[in-house]
Amino acid sequence: MDLGGAPPVFSARAEVTGDHVRVTVTGEVDMATADTMVQTTLREQARQVTLDLRAVTFFDSAAIHAVVQLARRFPGALTVFPSRQVSRVLEISGLGDQEWLRPL
Repeated sequence: MDLGGAPPVFSARAEVTGDHVRVTVTGEVDMATADTMVQTTLREQARQVTLDLRAVTFFDSAAIHAVVQLARRFPGALTVFPSRQVSRVLEISGLGDQEWLRPL
């Protein structure tokens, strides 16, 4: 049912400080946007990565795959700050105890 609200806006913005990239993501991360989140992260030469997902409103299996892909690409160097929705999806999927995931 369409309630007439504006569609959520997706954005992924990178900020680089030395060898650290912080990617701030807003809106829905799904099959249409997950690769953009990954590509935004990989576009910068970085050794440390922070994904700030605190403004993410929807997170599906494509988004989970994207974060796992980044965790493999940056072992021990990824930090994820989740929104409540992201945290819940990761818990349900069995990834709630990953070292890269920070508590709410």
